[in-house]
Order: sequence, then structure tokens, then C-alpha cells
Amino acid sequence: MLVATAAWANIVVDIRTAIARNNLPLGEAILQQYRSANGVTPETIEALSWLARGALDTKQFEKAEAYAKETKQLSLAELKKRPLDAEPHLPIALGAAIEVEAHVLSGRGERAEAVAYLRNELAVYRSTSIRTRIQKNINLLGLEGKLAPALEEREYLGSKPSPLASLKGKPVLLFFWAHWCGDCKAEAPILAEIEKEYAGRGLVVVAPTQRYGYVARGEEAPPGQELQYIDEVRHKYYADLLTVPAPISEDNMKVYGASTTPTLVLIDRRGIVRLYHPGKMTLEELRAALNRLS
Repeated sequence: MLVATAAWANIVVDIRTAIARNNLPLGEAILQQYRSANGVTPETIEALSWLARGALDTKQFEKAEAYAKETKQLSLAELKKRPLDAEPHLPIALGAAIEVEAHVLSGRGERAEAVAYLRNELAVYRSTSIRTRIQKNINLLGLEGKLAPALEEREYLGSKPSPLASLKGKPVLLFFWAHWCGDCKAEAPILAEIEKEYAGRGLVVVAPTQRYGYVARGEEAPPGQELQYIDEVRHKYYADLLTVPAPISEDNMKVYGASTTPTLVLIDRRGIVRLYHPGKMTLEELRAALNRLS
């Protein structure tokens, strides 16, 4: 008999833990027991989406697709009762299901079909919280080798941003970050070192971010107060990057699909995206990517 944590209170955590340990069968067994006891709940659907991700990670495409399709089917049934963003589990589940289905297509060599599928889903869910996640996956599959989308630059901290189009002839590193993001803060000294090392090659670093509606400890805040808090975070954790332009725009995060922070984007001298990387990068990884630029 499996032992659930706190009488099923952490079913998603239990399954994520099993997936992190590369133990998909354990995750499947945990969900089966939970589902027998509780039926289909929003937690059930999110947990199922984690099984889809676990199967995808191990390249079990058939199983990943089956879990993703079931997750999506159950999510759509719930959407007949409530809006997508009425509670926290459903957006995670549906976003993951769409992501997995696309990457299964890509894994089978059908990248164009995967991007087309994501674009269709983006049209459906453009006004919801999963828009940025869908865009991230479009970018993962199709942004490298394409012209970098323009940034909105009307509001900013640090030095005044230059339009990306005006920076052609120089390599550009975009660092999408969030004031609450620990991994972003850990990336700061790496970016400072990269900026110093590659200044002679003309490297320009730009650090787009956005408001999230809250400040420290999740306390809700009006836009002006949050902007002041973002600047305080910059001074505290990004002291070596204070001259780096930091455009403040939710649209920038959506266009670049920066649902994961940090997201790092490297643009070559012709304005073409050469690296799109959700998540942290080491100093060595960034150096290697910059050194590959002509």
C-alpha cells in the first residue's frame, strides 16, 4: 500500500518527486490510488500532466501523448464549469498537456506540425495565463534562426534601451527575469562577468522584466509601488548590472514566451536569434554560445 503525504494534500508534490527520481511507475501508482479515492479533481488533472511530462522526458512518446490527451480532455470538461484561471491547477495542467503534445510531434520529426499546433492553441488561449507558456514552446521549436522580435521599451529602469533593430552589428544578450526569481539572482554574477569579458566585442545586455502585481512576501501592490520594489531588487541583487537597460513590459515576456525565468536569448550581429534558453546557464555555457557567433 502506498503512503500519501498528509492524506493526499500533496498529491502533485508526490508525483513530481517520483518523476524527479525517474520513477514513472511509482508516479502512476500514486495517481491511480489517489484517483480511486478522490475521483477527478483539479489536482488529479495536474498530477496527470506531470506523468505526461515524465513520459516525455524519458522519450516514451506514445505514453506521453496518451497522458497529455487525457489531461487535455479532462481540462476541457472542467472548462465547461469554470474559467481556465479560476483556480491554480487547471492552467498548469492544460499548459503542460499542450506543451507535451507539441514536443511529442517534434520528437517524431514533425516540427512544422508541432509549431502549427501550438499556434492554433495560442489563438484559442491568447487571453489566458497559459499564453506565455504556449509562446515559449513556439519559440523553443522555431525561434532560433529567425529575426528577433522587437521589444517594447517605453518604460524602463537603468539606461535607456535602444531598439533591437538599431543594435545590428553587435551581439545582444536578452536576460528575462522576475523580481521574485531566485535563479535570476543566481545568474546575476555570471551575466556581470559575461558583460565585462565580451564588452570588447560590442556585446549589449538587455534585461526585460514585468510587473506581477505584488512585492515581497506576495503582498499585493499598485504599479508604482511594485516598480519601486523592482528597482530596489535591482540595486540589491544586480548591483553590477545597474546600467543594463531593463524594459518593463508584460508584452515583452509574452512575445518571448518567458514563462520560465530566467530566459536567456542570444541574438547575433544580424539580429538573428541563435540561442533561446529557458532556465539558468553557466558561465561556460554562455561563453560557448557567444564564441559560436561569427
